[in-house]
Amino acid sequence: MEKILVLDFGGQYNQLIARRVRDHRVYAEILPYTADLETIRKNKYKGIIFTGGPNSVYDMSSPHYTKDILSLGIPVLGICYGCQLIAWMAGGEVSTAPVSEYGKIEFCAKPSPLFKNIEERSVVWMSHTDYISKMPEGFENIGTTDDCPCAAMQNTEKNIYAVQFHPEVTHSQYGSQMLYNFLYEICHCKGDWVMDNFIENTVEKLKAQIGDKKVILGLSGGVDSSVAAGLISKAIGSNLTCVFVDQGLMRKDEGDFVEKTFTTLFDMNFVRVNCGETFIQKLKGVTEPEEKRTIIGTEFYKVFWDEIRKQNELGYFAQGTIYPDRIESGKGDADKIKTHHNQVKMPDDIEFLGIIEPLEDLFKDEVRRVGERLGIPKKLVWRQPFPGPGLGVRIIGEITAEKIKILQDADWVLRDEMAKNGYEKNLAQFFCVLPGVKTVGVMGDHRTYENLVAIRAVTTDDFMTADWARVPYDILAKVSNRITNEVEHVNRVVYDITSKPPGTVEWE
Repeated sequence: MEKILVLDFGGQYNQLIARRVRDHRVYAEILPYTADLETIRKNKYKGIIFTGGPNSVYDMSSPHYTKDILSLGIPVLGICYGCQLIAWMAGGEVSTAPVSEYGKIEFCAKPSPLFKNIEERSVVWMSHTDYISKMPEGFENIGTTDDCPCAAMQNTEKNIYAVQFHPEVTHSQYGSQMLYNFLYEICHCKGDWVMDNFIENTVEKLKAQIGDKKVILGLSGGVDSSVAAGLISKAIGSNLTCVFVDQGLMRKDEGDFVEKTFTTLFDMNFVRVNCGETFIQKLKGVTEPEEKRTIIGTEFYKVFWDEIRKQNELGYFAQGTIYPDRIESGKGDADKIKTHHNQVKMPDDIEFLGIIEPLEDLFKDEVRRVGERLGIPKKLVWRQPFPGPGLGVRIIGEITAEKIKILQDADWVLRDEMAKNGYEKNLAQFFCVLPGVKTVGVMGDHRTYENLVAIRAVTTDDFMTADWARVPYDILAKVSNRITNEVEHVNRVVYDITSKPPGTVEWE
């Protein structure tokens, strides 16, 4: 199988680059900039893409790489910081730009294999404060903007190309075509990465690896663990045991839906552990978001491993790990926005034969395609992103049974109305939040002092950035009217009109 290397220098779009490459039927994998040159040489990549990054190449504490990588005979494409890094490694100069460029910028392209079938003028997405002040010897300028005299360059003899902008971001008008050109015109890829045989090949591998042994999987009801369960079930049937811990923080009736799906659709042993009351007790009085996440995560795995200890026979342990979960970032230490990880550390007293991760090489959109082919209901396969701690981080402040019910009921009304009017297809994610605010209202000539519910809805292609959705007023009016009439202890509904950045999609 042909492979493209995405060499990560700390860019926030590293995974997006790999996904865009795979969209063109070429397999891409990500390695940190600390990967040694010999490893890269042995893997026989068809091409290498340098990612962007937040640093300056002339700062010697920034991520760098040996210039020998430019002499491997493998085509290279540098993006943003990667573009500047190529210039620096090849003997050019990089300086602080007189004018920084951020957002959509008009780009003027010159003839190049990289810009085949692209208009001379187009819009690209820029995000840089440094620029190439002097091109290295052997390179020619193939693109400019009003404030960036070298927005793209090439050395056709060595098959090295570099762009100051981000072609992987959808805001770049012809970005997808540029990546296509790099893959097919420059790297001469054949496009042999297809999903059609993934299920058949994976099931055969699982059968060979597992044999007649048992497998235990922690089923969250999310897309990843559900598709992993479906694949393993096709391979070993009832030798698979799925443990579903219902901590009482899922959406309304979601636990019942998960149980019905997996007990009727697949041949497996399904174990459901209902422990909502225990979680509420553990969270009593806790208001800090990270502390809530830690308690929910810790208690979840305590319940899970206690259930595993009851099993008569342990074989393999399966996880719904996907490719982004296991990528080692080239960024070094990153700011902790919130705790989230999909790879589980096993207790010392529990020993399995090994770990099964059938989705470890796939991105989320690829996992969804596998789920559809397995016959998993669309409602689950296209389940919107849902935080690991569940509604626990959509309830601001202390979590109580009453607050959970209010939020479940309000969220159900929102989802029901969006499904009825068909507007859900226009949204990447939408949900309700209980901010812990009470407001004065009037119902039936009586003064009320009840809860405020906030609605969050966003549009995005990649969740790296997101815009608040311009939901029609009549839809918002209907949702607000239903929530205040159908959900007890709610007298006011507000709509969140904050984009990402500066906000995040979730509130906590």
